[in-house]
Formats: sequence, structure tokens, C-alpha cells
Amino acid sequence: MSANVKTKTVEPIEATSAEIVSINPAAMHAAPPVTAVKAPSAASLQVMMHRALQKALPALLGAIVLIAIWQIAAIGSKGFPTPLKTWEAAKVIFADPFYVAGPNDMGIGWNVLASLKRVAMGFGLAALIGIPAGFLIGRFSFIASMLNPIISLLRPVSPLAWLPIGLLLFQRAEPASAWTIFICSIWPMILNTAEGVTRIPQDYLNVARVLKLSEFTVMRKILFPAVLPYILTGVRLSIGIAWLVIVAAEMLTGGVGIGFWIWNEWNNLNVENIIIAILLIGAVGMVLEQGLMAIARRFSYDNR
Repeated sequence: MSANVKTKTVEPIEATSAEIVSINPAAMHAAPPVTAVKAPSAASLQVMMHRALQKALPALLGAIVLIAIWQIAAIGSKGFPTPLKTWEAAKVIFADPFYVAGPNDMGIGWNVLASLKRVAMGFGLAALIGIPAGFLIGRFSFIASMLNPIISLLRPVSPLAWLPIGLLLFQRAEPASAWTIFICSIWPMILNTAEGVTRIPQDYLNVARVLKLSEFTVMRKILFPAVLPYILTGVRLSIGIAWLVIVAAEMLTGGVGIGFWIWNEWNNLNVENIIIAILLIGAVGMVLEQGLMAIARRFSYDNR
């Protein structure tokens, strides 16, 4: 039996020359090259300083104008303190703002904290009631028809008109002040929350109805995220009104608080201390409002 055996010719592999490269051991452990950080150029620093100056210059000019008007008013009025005299009194007051010399003789720091405590009590209660009430008014037309006339009737009433009602109900000045804060700060929360609910697109609610979502799920997943910017706007307006009203309420009720402190300084004819308290009230109110505005910008849809 014969078999044809095919042979395959294997071509020889040509040898390639290899070059041996020496490796430096120190180069193996060398640190990677560090990219140099360019220092801000003179032009960029000049632009930054120009922008900062553009923001600071108008405020500085406004402060100078205010101080100049203040100085002119002090020169033309007998007993009105000058800015320099007020500054000297402020250094004495803020040297020890938390002293305690008696139940009704405390530093200005304790008085501001007492006022903030009353505002927090009344404002917090208004938020707990006003925001859910706004959701109900915006969500259900029957509740809106029932409560809108009551809101329209009570909202224009001066906050201080509610103070005697609070004194009659609670028989004490402390809850009466918080009651006044509550009744004056609840309306912006109700109205802004209800307005936000009514502005939700109907398509969202139609989808929720098709999916047969519960009312709680609709409230939590659809209504609350969409209405949150409106809620924060109402909260910002309410905190400004609450801080505005607490001073007048404390003047009438007495006790510890920035309003009572102003009235006490007026009885002692310390007008420069009254001006210091006015500036401090404005500063605290500005901090509260700016903080809430920052929170509102954080949750705004424009920043998402």
C-alpha cells in the first residue's frame, strides 16, 4: 500500500537584532513629573479686583451717604446722637453682650436670643399649619371655597390687633407674643403654597390618576417637589414679617426681648442705644432673609 506523503517546507526564521538598553535603578523610583500650577496672571487679578470693587463701591457709597445724613441730622437736632457717639456706645454694649444683672437687666445678646426664640415658636407653628393648609386649598376646590373667604377676612388685620386676644387666651405675655407671630406669619405660607399647587401641570396629575397612585404618594412624589420653591418664597416672606412684628409686640408685653430693651432704653433716654438696637435688628433680619434666599436658590429648578 502506497501513501503519498506531502512534505512542507519550513522557511528559516530570520534573526532580528535586539538592542540592550541599560536601565537606571534610580529612574524606576523617580516621582512622576509635577505639572507646574500657573499663578494667576496680573491681568486676571486685575479683573477680580475690578469685579470686587464694582460690588463693594456702591454699598460703601450708600453707607457714606447714610452716615453723612445722620451727622447732619445730629447737628441740627438737640439730643440726637452723632455717629461717633453711637460708635462709642456700641463698643461698650458689645464688650459684654451676655451679662446678667437681674431678671430684667440682661445684655443685648440675651435680648436678641429671647426674641429669636419667640419668633421660632410662632413661625414654626405657622409652618406646621400653614403649609399643609396651602396644599389642601390648592388641591381641593371645595376646601379652597370654604377657607378663601376666611383668609381674605383675617389677613388684612394688623398683627398687633391679635395681641389682646392672645393675652386673653393665654393669660401670660410669653405665649401671647408667639401667638402674634403665628397669626401674622401664617398667611404668606398658605397663599404661596396654594398658588404653587394650582400651577402644577394637569398632565402630572393625570399620570398619577392613571397609575392609581394614592393621595399620599401624589403629595410626596409630585406636589411637594414641584411646590417647594413656592413654599420657600412664602417662608422667606413670613420670617421677615415675624421679625418685624416681634419688636412691637415685646414693647407692649415687656419682659426680655429686643423690643422691650429698646423701650427700656427710651425710658432711660439712651437714644444712641436705640439706634444700635435698630441697626442690630436690621442686621439680624437681613441674615435671616439672606439665609432663606440661599436655601430657595439651592432648591430652585433654575439651578438643577
